Amino acid sequence: MNPTATSSERAAAVAGALADLQARLGDRVTAAEAVREHHSRGESYHAPAAPDLVCFPESTEEVRDIVLAAVRHNLALVPFGSGTSLEGHVHAVQGGICVDLSRMNRVLRVSVEDLDATVEAGVTHQQLRRHLRNTGLTFFVDPGADCTLGGMASTRASGTTAVRYGTMRENVLGLTVVLADGRIVHTGGRARKSAAGYDLTRLFVGAEGTLGIITEVTLRLHPQPEAVSAAVCPFPTLEGAVRTVISTIQLGIPVARIELLDEVQMDAVNRHAKLSYPVQPTLFFEFHGDSEQAVASQAQSVQEIAAENGGTAFQWATRPEERTKLWQARHDALYAALALRPGSKGWTTDVCVPISRLAECILETKKANAGASMPIALVGHAGDGNFHLVYVLDPSNQAEIAEAARLNGLMVERALAMGGTCSGEHGVGYGKMKYVEAEHGEAVEVMRQIKRALDPDNRMNPGKMVRI
Repeated sequence: MNPTATSSERAAAVAGALADLQARLGDRVTAAEAVREHHSRGESYHAPAAPDLVCFPESTEEVRDIVLAAVRHNLALVPFGSGTSLEGHVHAVQGGICVDLSRMNRVLRVSVEDLDATVEAGVTHQQLRRHLRNTGLTFFVDPGADCTLGGMASTRASGTTAVRYGTMRENVLGLTVVLADGRIVHTGGRARKSAAGYDLTRLFVGAEGTLGIITEVTLRLHPQPEAVSAAVCPFPTLEGAVRTVISTIQLGIPVARIELLDEVQMDAVNRHAKLSYPVQPTLFFEFHGDSEQAVASQAQSVQEIAAENGGTAFQWATRPEERTKLWQARHDALYAALALRPGSKGWTTDVCVPISRLAECILETKKANAGASMPIALVGHAGDGNFHLVYVLDPSNQAEIAEAARLNGLMVERALAMGGTCSGEHGVGYGKMKYVEAEHGEAVEVMRQIKRALDPDNRMNPGKMVRI
Protein backbone atom coordinates (compact mmCIF):
# COMPACT_ATOMS: atom_id res chain seq x y z
CA MET A 1 0.00 0.00 0.00
CA ASN A 2 1.13 3.51 -0.69
CA PRO A 3 2.79 4.80 2.50
CA THR A 4 0.70 7.98 2.16
CA ALA A 5 -2.62 6.10 2.33
CA THR A 6 -5.02 7.36 4.99
CA SER A 7 -5.78 5.27 8.05
CA SER A 8 -9.29 4.57 6.78
CA GLU A 9 -7.96 3.40 3.41
CA ARG A 10 -5.50 1.09 5.13
CA ALA A 11 -8.16 -0.27 7.47
CA ALA A 12 -10.46 -1.01 4.54
CA ALA A 13 -7.68 -2.75 2.62
CA VAL A 14 -6.73 -4.89 5.62
CA ALA A 15 -10.37 -5.80 6.32
CA GLY A 16 -10.89 -6.78 2.68
CA ALA A 17 -7.75 -8.91 2.63
CA LEU A 18 -8.71 -10.57 5.92
CA ALA A 19 -12.13 -11.55 4.54
CA ASP A 20 -10.58 -12.88 1.32
CA LEU A 21 -7.95 -14.90 3.13
CA GLN A 22 -10.32 -16.31 5.75
CA ALA A 23 -12.32 -17.82 2.90
CA ARG A 24 -9.14 -19.59 1.72
CA LEU A 25 -7.20 -20.24 4.94
CA GLY A 26 -9.81 -20.17 7.70
CA ASP A 27 -8.22 -19.58 11.08
CA ARG A 28 -4.72 -19.71 9.54
CA VAL A 29 -4.95 -15.97 8.96
CA THR A 30 -5.17 -13.63 11.92
CA ALA A 31 -5.10 -10.00 12.93
CA ALA A 32 -4.60 -10.86 16.60
CA GLU A 33 -2.29 -8.34 18.25
CA ALA A 34 -0.19 -10.93 20.09
CA VAL A 35 0.53 -12.85 16.86
CA ARG A 36 1.29 -9.66 14.96
CA GLU A 37 3.66 -8.53 17.72
CA HIS A 38 5.50 -11.87 17.61
CA HIS A 39 6.05 -11.36 13.87
CA SER A 40 7.21 -7.76 14.23
CA ARG A 41 10.88 -8.48 14.88
CA GLY A 42 13.85 -10.77 14.44
CA GLU A 43 16.72 -11.15 16.91
CA SER A 44 18.22 -7.72 16.35
CA TYR A 45 18.15 -4.39 18.12
CA HIS A 46 15.92 -2.83 15.43
CA ALA A 47 12.63 -1.33 16.61
CA PRO A 48 9.68 -3.69 16.02
CA ALA A 49 7.36 -3.12 13.04
CA ALA A 50 4.21 -5.25 13.09
CA PRO A 51 2.29 -6.51 10.04
CA ASP A 52 -1.45 -5.97 9.74
CA LEU A 53 -2.16 -9.67 9.15
CA VAL A 54 -0.28 -12.92 9.64
CA CYS A 55 -0.92 -15.97 7.42
CA PHE A 56 0.21 -19.57 7.90
CA PRO A 57 0.13 -21.24 4.47
CA GLU A 58 0.66 -24.97 4.05
CA SER A 59 1.42 -25.15 0.32
CA THR A 60 2.92 -23.18 -2.54
CA GLU A 61 -0.59 -22.72 -3.95
CA GLU A 62 -1.74 -21.11 -0.70
CA VAL A 63 1.25 -18.74 -0.82
CA ARG A 64 0.17 -17.82 -4.35
CA ASP A 65 -3.36 -17.08 -3.11
CA ILE A 66 -1.97 -14.86 -0.34
CA VAL A 67 0.10 -12.96 -2.90
CA LEU A 68 -2.95 -12.48 -5.13
CA ALA A 69 -4.97 -11.19 -2.16
CA ALA A 70 -2.18 -8.71 -1.42
CA VAL A 71 -2.31 -7.57 -5.07
CA ARG A 72 -6.10 -7.09 -4.94
CA HIS A 73 -5.92 -5.05 -1.76
CA ASN A 74 -2.61 -3.31 -2.45
CA LEU A 75 -0.78 -4.58 0.63
CA ALA A 76 2.88 -5.37 1.23
CA LEU A 77 4.15 -8.94 1.77
CA VAL A 78 6.85 -9.97 4.25
CA PRO A 79 8.11 -13.60 4.35
CA PHE A 80 8.84 -14.99 7.83
CA GLY A 81 10.77 -18.15 8.72
CA SER A 82 11.98 -18.65 12.30
CA GLY A 83 12.55 -14.97 13.09
CA THR A 84 16.30 -15.22 13.67
CA SER A 85 17.39 -12.51 11.22
CA LEU A 86 19.74 -9.77 12.37
CA GLU A 87 19.28 -6.80 10.04
CA GLY A 88 15.55 -6.14 10.17
CA HIS A 89 14.63 -8.52 7.34
CA VAL A 90 11.26 -9.58 8.80
CA HIS A 91 10.16 -6.18 10.09
CA ALA A 92 6.95 -5.08 8.37
CA VAL A 93 8.06 -1.50 7.84
CA GLN A 94 5.00 -0.80 5.66
CA GLY A 95 2.60 -3.12 7.49
CA GLY A 96 0.80 -5.52 5.19
CA ILE A 97 0.72 -9.32 5.28
CA CYS A 98 3.33 -11.47 7.02
CA VAL A 99 3.64 -14.89 5.36
CA ASP A 100 4.80 -17.29 8.07
CA LEU A 101 6.15 -20.39 6.30
CA SER A 102 6.74 -22.48 9.43
CA ARG A 103 3.90 -24.91 8.60
CA MET A 104 5.45 -25.70 5.23
CA ASN A 105 7.86 -28.04 6.97
CA ARG A 106 7.93 -31.26 4.94
CA VAL A 107 11.06 -32.92 3.60
CA LEU A 108 9.70 -33.73 0.15
CA ARG A 109 12.45 -35.94 -1.24
CA VAL A 110 15.91 -37.26 -0.41
CA SER A 111 18.14 -38.93 -3.00
CA VAL A 112 21.02 -40.78 -1.40
CA GLU A 113 22.37 -41.69 -4.85
CA ASP A 114 22.40 -38.10 -6.11
CA LEU A 115 23.31 -36.46 -2.78
CA ASP A 116 20.42 -33.99 -2.89
CA ALA A 117 17.09 -33.25 -1.23
CA THR A 118 14.05 -31.05 -1.79
CA VAL A 119 12.38 -29.43 1.21
CA GLU A 120 9.63 -26.94 1.86
CA ALA A 121 10.83 -23.52 2.95
CA GLY A 122 9.77 -23.95 6.58
CA VAL A 123 11.98 -26.98 7.22
CA THR A 124 14.69 -25.98 9.67
CA HIS A 125 18.38 -26.72 9.47
CA GLN A 126 18.26 -29.10 12.44
CA GLN A 127 15.06 -30.79 11.22
CA LEU A 128 16.76 -31.70 7.94
CA ARG A 129 19.85 -33.02 9.73
CA ARG A 130 17.65 -35.23 11.93
CA HIS A 131 15.78 -36.50 8.86
CA LEU A 132 19.09 -37.46 7.23
CA ARG A 133 20.46 -39.20 10.31
CA ASN A 134 20.28 -42.78 8.95
CA THR A 135 21.18 -42.00 5.34
CA GLY A 136 24.92 -41.45 5.67
CA LEU A 137 24.40 -37.89 4.38
CA THR A 138 24.13 -34.50 6.03
CA PHE A 139 23.66 -30.83 5.26
CA PHE A 140 26.62 -28.79 6.43
CA VAL A 141 25.56 -25.14 6.12
CA ASP A 142 25.28 -24.24 9.80
CA PRO A 143 24.42 -20.64 10.76
CA GLY A 144 24.19 -21.46 14.47
CA ALA A 145 20.53 -20.68 15.05
CA ASP A 146 17.95 -23.26 13.96
CA CYS A 147 16.90 -21.22 10.93
CA THR A 148 14.45 -22.29 8.24
CA LEU A 149 16.06 -23.34 4.98
CA GLY A 150 13.92 -20.89 3.05
CA GLY A 151 15.20 -18.08 5.25
CA MET A 152 18.76 -19.33 4.89
CA ALA A 153 18.41 -19.29 1.11
CA SER A 154 16.83 -15.83 1.20
CA THR A 155 19.73 -14.37 3.19
CA ARG A 156 22.47 -16.42 1.50
CA ALA A 157 23.39 -17.76 4.93
CA SER A 158 26.57 -19.63 5.78
CA GLY A 159 28.24 -20.30 9.13
CA THR A 160 30.98 -22.29 10.77
CA THR A 161 31.49 -24.90 8.04
CA ALA A 162 31.53 -22.54 5.03
CA VAL A 163 35.34 -22.63 4.81
CA ARG A 164 35.11 -26.22 3.52
CA TYR A 165 31.53 -26.83 2.36
CA GLY A 166 30.49 -23.40 1.09
CA THR A 167 27.50 -21.14 1.74
CA MET A 168 23.88 -21.40 0.63
CA ARG A 169 25.01 -19.95 -2.71
CA GLU A 170 26.99 -23.14 -3.39
CA ASN A 171 24.52 -25.55 -1.81
CA VAL A 172 21.19 -24.50 -3.34
CA LEU A 173 20.53 -26.34 -6.61
CA GLY A 174 17.02 -25.07 -7.34
CA LEU A 175 14.04 -23.18 -5.95
CA THR A 176 10.28 -22.82 -6.22
CA VAL A 177 9.36 -19.14 -5.92
CA VAL A 178 6.06 -17.24 -5.93
CA LEU A 179 6.49 -13.92 -7.73
CA ALA A 180 4.82 -10.61 -6.96
CA ASP A 181 2.08 -11.22 -9.54
CA GLY A 182 1.29 -14.72 -8.26
CA ARG A 183 3.23 -16.69 -10.85
CA ILE A 184 4.94 -19.83 -9.55
CA VAL A 185 8.39 -20.39 -11.07
CA HIS A 186 10.88 -23.22 -10.69
CA THR A 187 14.55 -22.36 -11.03
CA GLY A 188 17.62 -24.54 -11.42
CA GLY A 189 17.29 -28.29 -11.17
CA ARG A 190 18.92 -31.45 -9.92
CA ALA A 191 21.60 -31.66 -12.60
CA ARG A 192 24.97 -30.67 -11.16
CA LYS A 193 25.61 -28.22 -13.98
CA SER A 194 23.65 -26.44 -16.69
CA ALA A 195 24.48 -23.95 -19.43
CA ALA A 196 20.82 -23.24 -20.25
CA GLY A 197 19.40 -19.79 -19.52
CA TYR A 198 19.95 -17.15 -16.87
CA ASP A 199 20.95 -18.39 -13.42
CA LEU A 200 17.72 -17.38 -11.69
CA THR A 201 18.48 -19.56 -8.67
CA ARG A 202 21.41 -17.31 -7.74
CA LEU A 203 19.21 -14.26 -8.29
CA PHE A 204 16.74 -15.32 -5.61
CA VAL A 205 19.36 -16.73 -3.22
CA GLY A 206 20.24 -13.68 -1.13
CA ALA A 207 17.39 -11.49 -2.41
CA GLU A 208 15.86 -11.45 1.10
CA GLY A 209 12.31 -11.91 -0.14
CA THR A 210 12.39 -8.67 -2.15
CA LEU A 211 11.87 -10.44 -5.51
CA GLY A 212 9.57 -13.31 -4.52
CA ILE A 213 8.69 -15.77 -1.76
CA ILE A 214 10.71 -19.00 -1.73
CA THR A 215 8.48 -22.00 -0.98
CA GLU A 216 10.70 -24.99 -1.85
CA VAL A 217 14.46 -25.50 -1.91
CA THR A 218 16.53 -28.23 -3.57
CA LEU A 219 19.81 -28.68 -1.71
CA ARG A 220 23.18 -30.30 -2.22
CA LEU A 221 23.99 -32.86 0.48
CA HIS A 222 27.36 -34.23 1.61
CA PRO A 223 28.48 -37.62 2.95
CA GLN A 224 29.02 -37.83 6.67
CA PRO A 225 32.80 -37.87 7.27
CA GLU A 226 34.21 -41.18 8.42
CA ALA A 227 36.41 -39.49 11.03
CA VAL A 228 35.97 -36.21 12.92
CA SER A 229 38.19 -34.49 15.44
CA ALA A 230 38.03 -31.08 17.09
CA ALA A 231 40.47 -28.94 19.01
CA VAL A 232 40.73 -25.62 20.79
CA CYS A 233 43.88 -23.51 21.09
CA PRO A 234 44.43 -20.18 22.92
CA PHE A 235 46.90 -17.54 21.75
CA PRO A 236 48.59 -14.67 23.60
CA THR A 237 47.65 -12.28 20.76
CA LEU A 238 44.89 -11.92 18.19
CA GLU A 239 47.54 -11.42 15.54
CA GLY A 240 49.04 -14.84 16.25
CA ALA A 241 45.64 -16.51 16.03
CA VAL A 242 44.81 -14.86 12.71
CA ARG A 243 48.26 -15.67 11.27
CA THR A 244 47.54 -19.31 12.10
CA VAL A 245 44.29 -19.13 10.15
CA ILE A 246 45.92 -17.52 7.13
CA SER A 247 48.73 -20.07 7.01
CA THR A 248 46.29 -22.97 7.38
CA ILE A 249 44.21 -21.78 4.42
CA GLN A 250 47.19 -20.87 2.24
CA LEU A 251 48.71 -24.34 2.75
CA GLY A 252 45.49 -25.95 1.57
CA ILE A 253 44.80 -27.91 4.75
CA PRO A 254 41.11 -28.93 4.37
CA VAL A 255 39.98 -27.83 7.82
CA ALA A 256 36.19 -28.14 8.21
CA ARG A 257 35.74 -25.34 10.76
CA ILE A 258 38.09 -22.69 12.08
CA GLU A 259 36.49 -20.20 14.44
CA LEU A 260 38.05 -17.23 16.24
CA LEU A 261 36.80 -15.91 19.59
CA ASP A 262 38.45 -12.92 21.25
CA GLU A 263 39.18 -12.65 24.97
CA VAL A 264 35.86 -10.89 25.72
CA GLN A 265 33.88 -13.64 24.04
CA MET A 266 35.94 -16.38 25.72
CA ASP A 267 35.24 -14.86 29.12
CA ALA A 268 31.53 -14.83 28.26
CA VAL A 269 31.61 -18.44 27.03
CA ASN A 270 33.37 -19.61 30.20
CA ARG A 271 30.78 -17.92 32.40
CA HIS A 272 27.79 -19.05 30.36
CA ALA A 273 28.83 -22.68 29.76
CA LYS A 274 30.75 -23.14 33.03
CA LEU A 275 34.02 -23.82 31.20
CA SER A 276 37.57 -22.91 32.12
CA TYR A 277 39.35 -22.00 28.91
CA PRO A 278 42.09 -19.34 29.13
CA VAL A 279 40.65 -15.85 28.67
CA GLN A 280 42.67 -15.21 25.52
CA PRO A 281 42.02 -15.04 21.79
CA THR A 282 41.17 -18.63 20.90
CA LEU A 283 40.72 -20.75 17.78
CA PHE A 284 38.20 -23.60 17.60
CA PHE A 285 38.98 -26.22 14.93
CA GLU A 286 37.19 -29.20 13.43
CA PHE A 287 38.77 -31.71 11.05
CA HIS A 288 36.92 -34.12 8.74
CA GLY A 289 38.42 -37.01 6.80
CA ASP A 290 37.92 -40.48 5.42
CA SER A 291 40.11 -42.04 8.11
CA GLU A 292 41.47 -41.37 11.58
CA GLN A 293 44.93 -41.12 10.04
CA ALA A 294 43.85 -38.38 7.60
CA VAL A 295 42.23 -36.37 10.38
CA ALA A 296 45.25 -36.76 12.64
CA SER A 297 47.54 -35.56 9.83
CA GLN A 298 45.44 -32.43 9.27
CA ALA A 299 45.34 -31.67 12.98
CA GLN A 300 49.07 -32.21 13.43
CA SER A 301 49.85 -29.78 10.63
CA VAL A 302 47.61 -27.12 12.16
CA GLN A 303 49.05 -27.70 15.62
CA GLU A 304 52.54 -27.04 14.27
CA ILE A 305 51.38 -23.83 12.60
CA ALA A 306 49.68 -22.71 15.80
CA ALA A 307 52.84 -23.37 17.83
CA GLU A 308 54.86 -21.20 15.45
CA ASN A 309 52.44 -18.36 16.16
CA GLY A 310 52.39 -18.66 19.95
CA GLY A 311 49.49 -21.09 20.30
CA THR A 312 49.68 -23.20 23.41
CA ALA A 313 47.71 -25.95 25.16
CA PHE A 314 46.22 -27.45 22.00
CA GLN A 315 43.28 -29.39 23.50
CA TRP A 316 41.69 -32.29 21.59
CA ALA A 317 38.06 -33.36 21.49
CA THR A 318 37.68 -36.65 19.65
CA ARG A 319 34.68 -38.21 21.36
CA PRO A 320 31.27 -37.07 20.04
CA GLU A 321 30.12 -35.78 23.42
CA GLU A 322 33.30 -33.69 23.80
CA ARG A 323 32.90 -32.20 20.32
CA THR A 324 29.24 -31.46 20.97
CA LYS A 325 30.07 -29.62 24.19
CA LEU A 326 32.82 -27.62 22.50
CA TRP A 327 30.69 -26.55 19.52
CA GLN A 328 27.63 -25.91 21.66
CA ALA A 329 29.72 -23.38 23.56
CA ARG A 330 30.62 -21.76 20.24
CA HIS A 331 27.01 -21.75 19.01
CA ASP A 332 25.84 -20.16 22.27
CA ALA A 333 28.32 -17.30 21.88
CA LEU A 334 25.61 -14.67 21.31
CA TYR A 335 23.64 -15.66 24.38
CA ALA A 336 26.86 -15.88 26.39
CA ALA A 337 27.75 -12.32 25.36
CA LEU A 338 24.30 -11.03 26.31
CA ALA A 339 24.63 -12.71 29.71
CA LEU A 340 27.56 -10.39 30.45
CA ARG A 341 24.95 -7.68 30.90
CA PRO A 342 21.52 -8.98 31.99
CA GLY A 343 18.63 -7.20 30.31
CA SER A 344 20.78 -6.15 27.38
CA LYS A 345 20.13 -6.51 23.65
CA GLY A 346 22.72 -7.50 21.10
CA TRP A 347 23.52 -5.36 18.09
CA THR A 348 25.13 -8.13 16.06
CA THR A 349 27.01 -7.13 12.94
CA ASP A 350 29.53 -8.64 10.56
CA VAL A 351 31.92 -7.85 7.73
CA CYS A 352 34.10 -10.01 5.49
CA VAL A 353 37.48 -9.12 3.99
CA PRO A 354 40.10 -10.90 1.87
CA ILE A 355 41.84 -13.28 4.24
CA SER A 356 45.18 -11.51 3.76
CA ARG A 357 43.63 -8.37 5.35
CA LEU A 358 41.82 -10.16 8.18
CA ALA A 359 44.41 -9.54 10.92
CA GLU A 360 44.72 -5.87 9.98
CA CYS A 361 40.95 -5.37 9.91
CA ILE A 362 40.37 -7.09 13.24
CA LEU A 363 43.22 -5.31 15.02
CA GLU A 364 42.17 -1.89 13.75
CA THR A 365 38.58 -2.64 14.74
CA LYS A 366 39.64 -3.70 18.24
CA LYS A 367 41.69 -0.51 18.57
CA ALA A 368 38.74 1.65 17.50
CA ASN A 369 36.48 -0.13 20.00
CA ALA A 370 38.84 0.34 22.95
CA GLY A 371 37.20 2.45 25.63
CA ALA A 372 33.63 1.80 24.44
CA SER A 373 30.97 2.19 27.12
CA MET A 374 29.57 -1.31 26.50
CA PRO A 375 31.02 -4.83 26.22
CA ILE A 376 31.91 -5.73 22.62
CA ALA A 377 32.59 -9.39 21.83
CA LEU A 378 34.20 -10.70 18.65
CA VAL A 379 33.70 -14.06 16.99
CA GLY A 380 34.71 -14.95 13.47
CA HIS A 381 34.49 -17.57 10.77
CA ALA A 382 38.12 -16.77 10.35
CA GLY A 383 38.79 -19.31 7.61
CA ASP A 384 36.88 -17.22 5.08
CA GLY A 385 37.73 -13.74 6.37
CA ASN A 386 34.35 -13.17 8.07
CA PHE A 387 34.03 -11.85 11.62
CA HIS A 388 31.18 -10.65 13.82
CA LEU A 389 30.87 -8.16 16.64
CA VAL A 390 28.19 -8.09 19.31
CA TYR A 391 27.61 -4.68 20.90
CA VAL A 392 25.99 -5.62 24.22
CA LEU A 393 23.86 -2.54 24.78
CA ASP A 394 20.86 -1.15 26.62
CA PRO A 395 18.20 -0.82 23.89
CA SER A 396 16.58 2.10 25.72
CA ASN A 397 19.83 4.08 25.87
CA GLN A 398 20.00 6.24 22.74
CA ALA A 399 23.57 7.29 23.47
CA GLU A 400 24.69 3.65 23.44
CA ILE A 401 22.81 2.96 20.22
CA ALA A 402 24.47 6.00 18.62
CA GLU A 403 27.88 4.84 19.84
CA ALA A 404 27.34 1.34 18.43
CA ALA A 405 26.16 2.84 15.13
CA ARG A 406 29.32 4.94 14.90
CA LEU A 407 31.64 2.03 15.66
CA ASN A 408 29.75 -0.25 13.28
CA GLY A 409 30.00 2.36 10.54
CA LEU A 410 33.75 2.67 11.05
CA MET A 411 34.15 -1.10 10.83
CA VAL A 412 32.11 -1.37 7.62
CA GLU A 413 34.02 1.49 5.99
CA ARG A 414 37.29 -0.15 7.02
CA ALA A 415 36.24 -3.47 5.49
CA LEU A 416 35.11 -1.83 2.24
CA ALA A 417 38.41 0.03 1.98
CA MET A 418 40.20 -3.33 2.23
CA GLY A 419 38.21 -4.83 -0.64
CA GLY A 420 35.67 -6.49 1.62
CA THR A 421 31.90 -6.44 2.03
CA CYS A 422 29.49 -4.81 4.48
CA SER A 423 28.02 -8.22 5.34
CA GLY A 424 29.55 -11.64 4.97
CA GLU A 425 26.42 -13.53 5.99
CA HIS A 426 23.90 -11.47 7.97
CA GLY A 427 22.50 -9.80 4.85
CA VAL A 428 21.32 -6.26 4.27
CA GLY A 429 17.68 -6.00 5.43
CA TYR A 430 17.24 -2.35 6.17
CA GLY A 431 19.98 -2.26 8.79
CA LYS A 432 22.78 -2.09 6.19
CA MET A 433 21.00 -0.58 3.19
CA LYS A 434 23.04 2.60 3.39
CA TYR A 435 26.26 0.68 2.80
CA VAL A 436 25.11 -1.14 -0.34
CA GLU A 437 25.72 1.82 -2.65
CA ALA A 438 29.19 2.38 -1.22
CA GLU A 439 30.00 -1.27 -1.90
CA HIS A 440 28.35 -1.76 -5.29
CA GLY A 441 28.25 1.70 -6.90
CA GLU A 442 26.45 1.77 -10.25
CA ALA A 443 25.48 -1.88 -9.89
CA VAL A 444 22.85 -0.81 -7.35
CA GLU A 445 20.82 0.78 -10.16
CA VAL A 446 20.90 -2.57 -11.97
CA MET A 447 19.53 -4.17 -8.78
CA ARG A 448 16.75 -1.56 -8.75
CA GLN A 449 15.91 -2.33 -12.37
CA ILE A 450 15.61 -6.04 -11.56
CA LYS A 451 13.42 -5.22 -8.57
CA ARG A 452 11.13 -2.99 -10.66
CA ALA A 453 10.88 -5.62 -13.40
CA LEU A 454 9.81 -8.41 -11.03
CA ASP A 455 7.98 -6.31 -8.44
CA PRO A 456 6.81 -3.05 -10.06
CA ASP A 457 4.57 -2.14 -7.11
CA ASN A 458 7.37 -2.70 -4.56
CA ARG A 459 5.18 -5.19 -2.71
CA MET A 460 7.74 -7.84 -1.82
CA ASN A 461 9.41 -7.05 1.52
CA PRO A 462 9.55 -3.31 0.80
CA GLY A 463 12.15 -1.12 2.44
CA LYS A 464 14.83 -3.80 2.36
CA MET A 465 18.02 -4.39 0.32
CA VAL A 466 17.82 -1.37 -2.03
CA ARG A 467 15.89 1.87 -1.80
CA ILE A 468 13.12 2.21 -4.40
